[in-house]
Amino acid sequence: MKTALVVEDSAIMRGIIVSSLSNLQDVRAVEAPNGFEALRKLPQEKFDIILTDINMPDINGLELLSFLKNHPHYRTIPVVIISTEKSETDRQRGLELGADDYLTKPFEPGELENIIRKILNI
Repeated sequence: MKTALVVEDSAIMRGIIVSSLSNLQDVRAVEAPNGFEALRKLPQEKFDIILTDINMPDINGLELLSFLKNHPHYRTIPVVIISTEKSETDRQRGLELGADDYLTKPFEPGELENIIRKILNI
């Protein structure tokens, strides 16, 4: 069983992402409503992938990504950004900071499932 950390401040969007993950039998979701809560959950269990929004209060998704990629215990965890930011500049910035993929909202559940299957080899 793989574990995904879903970091999204919108409860509705978090629910959509978790619902998409439920279509993958070998993936379970842990939810964090913001970047601060994600940092609190990180040491509590092993995460195989992190899905994060960019625009969040407190710690935004790019700050979270930067923290993860600069931390020796978390730098190898794949990160997928799921954001309303659709510009190529935003996408490039996320990928340059170390994101493994970048998905724009709204998205089809199958798109997210395919990204996760590819990254986790499931």
